[in-house]
Amino acid sequence: MVNRINDRSDIQQLLQQMRSIKAEMNSQRSDVGSVPGMEMAGIGAPAVTSSSGFGDLLRQAVDGVNDMQSKSAQLAQAYELGQPGVDITQVMVAMQKSSLSFQALTQVRNKVVDAYQTIMNMPI
Repeated sequence: MVNRINDRSDIQQLLQQMRSIKAEMNSQRSDVGSVPGMEMAGIGAPAVTSSSGFGDLLRQAVDGVNDMQSKSAQLAQAYELGQPGVDITQVMVAMQKSSLSFQALTQVRNKVVDAYQTIMNMPI
């Protein structure tokens, strides 16, 4: 019984830390507007509304990565066909951006799955 009380106090401390981190992030987001360097990778901060949930944000991220990959594929095809105005540097930068955004999305997915598994393995 004493162990459960300690577990609950640990959980309460963890929740308090998460709330303080969230408040700090919200204040930084309003100060900065977006994360530096993420615009360059095409992963700009999605518009957050009060009604958007985690699923909506995840869907927006997946759609953004998909759009970026299709644009880089179109640029590569245009370069291969020899269309004027398409430079190899544009193609390579677009391909690197799409690769980087896909890797970032994969890491987020891995962290979400890991968190889900950790929560599911918690004793009740």
